[in-house]
Amino acid sequence: MDPIPTFQTRRLILIPLELRDAPAIQRLFPHWEVVRYLGCRVPWPYPGDGSQTYVRDHALPAVAAGREWHWMIRIAEDPTQIIGSIHLYDEPGNNRGFWLAPQWQGQGYMSEACEVINAYWFETLERPVMQVSKAVGNLASRRVSEREGMRMIGTQQGEFVCGPLLKEVWEMTREAWLKAKASSNT
Repeated sequence: MDPIPTFQTRRLILIPLELRDAPAIQRLFPHWEVVRYLGCRVPWPYPGDGSQTYVRDHALPAVAAGREWHWMIRIAEDPTQIIGSIHLYDEPGNNRGFWLAPQWQGQGYMSEACEVINAYWFETLERPVMQVSKAVGNLASRRVSEREGMRMIGTQQGEFVCGPLLKEVWEMTREAWLKAKASSNT
């Protein structure tokens, strides 16, 4: 398997996840406004060693097995400043996830990160479709999908940190993504 690349956007650097990122994740991640709409596999209250355990025992082994791809999102002007994370999963119905620390939300950073991660999914990994699921109440995540040109293909029951809720499944095909990319370049 090829190593996971680093990406740079206008304002961000996306660097592959490493075990040394766990302390920063532990500081930024366990906030209700970050975790409430994440899948119920996220323990809540978040344990003091939650990030270390997740990175060491789940994320990095899944990366090594070629089932997942994880990046830490950093500010380009200060690459030591981690603001969140974005991930790709080789999992039907759930191909991308992300989180952003509260003080960095609402500034367009996640849309910027998604743009390069979607390109990696469709161009490098050559996947035919990207599906993302989200709690119906997660309006910020929904807006990211809408801006990308994804379409909602259905709803189903989901289990989240905040409890059972309906979840929406959003989808974009490689063909639609390439068409949108070509039209934005003309």
